[in-house]
Amino acid sequence: MRMVDLIDKKRDGKALTTEEINWMVEHYTNGDIPDYQMSSLAMAIYFQDMNDEERAALTMAMVHSGDMIDLSKIEGIKVDKHSTGGVGDTTTLVLAPLVAAVGVPVAKMSGRGLGHTGGTIDKLEAVDGFHVEISEDEFIRLVNEDKLAVIGQSGNLTPADKKIYALRDVTGTVNSIPLIASSIMSKKIAAGADAIVLDVKTGNGAFMKTLDDAKALAHAMVKIGNDVGRQTMAIISDMSQPLGNAIGNALELKEAIDTLRGEGPEDLTELVMTLGSQMVVLGGKAETLDEARTLLQEAIDSGAALDKFRTFLGNQGGNTEVVDHPELLPQAKYQIDIPAKSSGVVTEIVANEMGIASMMLGAGRQTKEDEIDLAVGLVLHKKVGDKVEEGESLMTVYSNTESIDDVKAKIYDNITIAQTGEAPTLIHTVITE
Repeated sequence: MRMVDLIDKKRDGKALTTEEINWMVEHYTNGDIPDYQMSSLAMAIYFQDMNDEERAALTMAMVHSGDMIDLSKIEGIKVDKHSTGGVGDTTTLVLAPLVAAVGVPVAKMSGRGLGHTGGTIDKLEAVDGFHVEISEDEFIRLVNEDKLAVIGQSGNLTPADKKIYALRDVTGTVNSIPLIASSIMSKKIAAGADAIVLDVKTGNGAFMKTLDDAKALAHAMVKIGNDVGRQTMAIISDMSQPLGNAIGNALELKEAIDTLRGEGPEDLTELVMTLGSQMVVLGGKAETLDEARTLLQEAIDSGAALDKFRTFLGNQGGNTEVVDHPELLPQAKYQIDIPAKSSGVVTEIVANEMGIASMMLGAGRQTKEDEIDLAVGLVLHKKVGDKVEEGESLMTVYSNTESIDDVKAKIYDNITIAQTGEAPTLIHTVITE
């Protein structure tokens, strides 16, 4: 078999066989195929697409390129959730203890963030003492006993995907549905989940800016998951404005605690309940989505969800007092209000630009080596569709420096106030095939 023949075949719009895809992934991962040939094939895929069989084969070839996590010792149906990213996306911090509180095991493998704010692990590390450096045996024991644990990502999970993605990033082939879908799904499948719930974002703060593109990606990922034996479904949700009110690590953790207490922002709460209901049904703890939603609401109302979060933090070394005393989380020196310059209705809050403003304060990483300031970020007081009076606070900036003129300018440039406007649709559609 020769790589040039596979490039020619895909360039001409023909389908690659599973054997050809397995050979290509194995030999590229091992270093036998040069980058220039792999980038040529990626460009051919970008223009010619892949059929369902090719997409599934590429996904599984990347899964088998490295370690696979064996969760078979964990009792019950393991349901994982993946979000395609966004700004202020705190759903995992709320969903994991909430779903675990109704008996669905959550064996979560998470990473650190590169971008607007930290990843799930960075946010959890805002809790003094919390750590994810636990053995696989301890991880499995905690999930069996308390239904929830979080561990750091394995260094050798889907090495083929890491290598191919790095190449796509510098060759103009990132934005390809089959390559995006196989990349995401390979990591989820290698992490050992039995069922997968996907939260695919759309809007200016999302990777897929248009609803049509988000639907295409969601269909592709759901089809891959179901084709390889993982029950998979997707929700398309809005990311044209930040989700919830908080953007920043400790700020988002506090918001997650508020939401588990039943006092969270309306949009974050609704998305969590929608995703959580799907997870509970897939996890076999309810037959219908309405029944699942009732169970989740009961877990919030009874305090079981908050108790589960407290137990989870303690199991992994975290100071559980932050649940009742969030002032123990990292605190910024300065809280600076951003007043509205006119009266009217908020018609636009550009999500990705708010994320950049938060990163400018130090809440995120521009490179892997950057240190995150866990205390800083933004808390919105107005969302799209809300009325505002001139001089009223649009948001509060949490900063460790008073010099934030560039952050203020970024915020004002990306919030629009007009005479009329309405809130965007939060959940666009549900995709199960």
